[in-house]
Amino acid sequence: MKQGIHPNYQKVVFMDTSTGFKFLSGSTNGSNETVEWEDGETYPLIKVEISSDSHPFYTGKQKLADAGGRVDKFRRKYNMK
Repeated sequence: MKQGIHPNYQKVVFMDTSTGFKFLSGSTNGSNETVEWEDGETYPLIKVEISSDSHPFYTGKQKLADAGGRVDKFRRKYNMK
């Protein structure tokens, strides 16, 4: 790999702002905020609005879309079967 052209890859803590759920992962994003993790180390903190802890697909609270989706709407518009 060429030196000096790749972003710095580091461990960071992501925090779901809606539930407070935190997880440690790797990222090239950085942050001015830091947090002490369970292992005693200090990592940059990145706040996210949705994670697997709050997303409706993963929590089982997903609402199903109506059966008349885009394809059905297109077919009705152009009288196709």
